[in-house]
Amino acid sequence: MSSSTRVMLVTGADKGISFAVVRDLCRQFSGDVVLTARDAARGPTAVQLVQAEGLCPLFHQLDIELQSIRALRDFLHKEYGVLGSWGLDVLVNNAGIAFQCRVLNVSSRWGFKALENCSPELQQKFRSETVTEEELVGLMNKFVEDTKKGLHRKEGWPETAYGVTKIGVTVLSRIQARKLSEQRGGDKILLSACCPGWVRTDMAGPRATKSPEEGAETPVYLALLPSDAEGPHGEFACEKKVEQWQFNSQL
Repeated sequence: MSSSTRVMLVTGADKGISFAVVRDLCRQFSGDVVLTARDAARGPTAVQLVQAEGLCPLFHQLDIELQSIRALRDFLHKEYGVLGSWGLDVLVNNAGIAFQCRVLNVSSRWGFKALENCSPELQQKFRSETVTEEELVGLMNKFVEDTKKGLHRKEGWPETAYGVTKIGVTVLSRIQARKLSEQRGGDKILLSACCPGWVRTDMAGPRATKSPEEGAETPVYLALLPSDAEGPHGEFACEKKVEQWQFNSQL
């Protein structure tokens, strides 16, 4: 391996959508694909399943603890070069994907429905074009505290914690895209959010309409758009199409 080798890294990829993304990008990505997982036993097992298809992913353990994160950082730095110089070409985690000068946060259309069920005051705050990251964190913390106290409905929140988290991911994507345009416009970094659909995962269960492979289609499509693509940026995509960040009850 060397700094000239292109590399993609996927976190939490021992199962589900991320596992399907690994398989698709192993087929389409010209370079190394590193599959990571918290479980040091299940990760290699997942790699073996992909290898059985004639593909060649690598494995590195990764947990949310700082020591584990630093170990991965050191591995990437040693094997592929300086991260700050785009030694890592593609990053996929359970919240998003970064490809060269592209960042894709995986969200959900359930955030649209949850937003529709928020109070008008909360809707206005989440849809604001000037909301800051600090304000968003404050809103997310308020939801947690209101829920603990049993006051979330009185305070204007919907019943779905999952939907509120997806509001947060989508709004954070809009905030980050705006900051990139303001602070690093010349770098032409694109950032957006997307929905993989209702996928048969441990969370969604067997009644979901999509397989993990089908759920990976939109994230992989967006990650592999040409490097000179001009969008999407600060937008939300589903089924390979951009949707407006507005009330939408169709899921």
